[in-house]
Amino acid sequence: MTCQASSPALPLAGKKGLIIGVANDKSIAYAVAQAIVALGGEVAITYQNDKTARYTQPLADALGAKLFLKLDVAEPGSLENVVAECGKAFGQIDFAIHSMAFCNADDLHGRVIDATEQGFDSAMNISCHSFLRMAKALEPLMTNGGALITMSYLGAERVVRNYGVMGIIKAALESAVRYMAHDLGPKGIRVFAVSPGPIMTRAASGIANFNNLLEADAQKAPLGRTVTIEEVGALTAFLCSPGSSGMTGQTIYVDAGAHIVA
Repeated sequence: MTCQASSPALPLAGKKGLIIGVANDKSIAYAVAQAIVALGGEVAITYQNDKTARYTQPLADALGAKLFLKLDVAEPGSLENVVAECGKAFGQIDFAIHSMAFCNADDLHGRVIDATEQGFDSAMNISCHSFLRMAKALEPLMTNGGALITMSYLGAERVVRNYGVMGIIKAALESAVRYMAHDLGPKGIRVFAVSPGPIMTRAASGIANFNNLLEADAQKAPLGRTVTIEEVGALTAFLCSPGSSGMTGQTIYVDAGAHIVA
């Protein structure tokens, strides 16, 4: 008589979460969702408006998303309503991914001292404060702890040409991660910023001379290349898993090592 070994459980089996920021199949958020689902997680996906829904609905279907919800973080109550729907469907939330940012083109490419008050406020609200709001809304649903993860970039730490005000916003976002980790740690909620190297996404296409940035990063990176959205997705999924249970508050780079080179 032979005994057959049972298959090991997937690390995110039974875990449920919210992912915001999927715009198309080249989005970092989509790669993250794919990696999480591959590890057994169940996801809710959002879309910004009816126009973007045409592109993201097939992606949500391919992921087997439990929910596909409209979300405009600039609209009062929209984020909180999405979280409420997740609570009704899931009961409990184990992870959430915040992968969205916005900055007016003039504020992105111009001098930071020329940024308008309205433009600065809009960038900060959408790109940073929405992560704080998401955490506050999700906190009552994360009864067994979990992970909250946002996306940053090296421009938070160093000056990157044509990144302008967004560099300041990302610096604030990384600081928010540390303070959130301190506040939420007693409840077992871990908080991270993932900082990918430059990747050609829809958001990146708005940065002037982005192809030059890609080439420069590939040349200086110790691995001699840029990274893929799949690599970012794999790291982020790991941060949602029990394997990262002893970690919180960090900004974690996935950039082929480019950030260590002056």
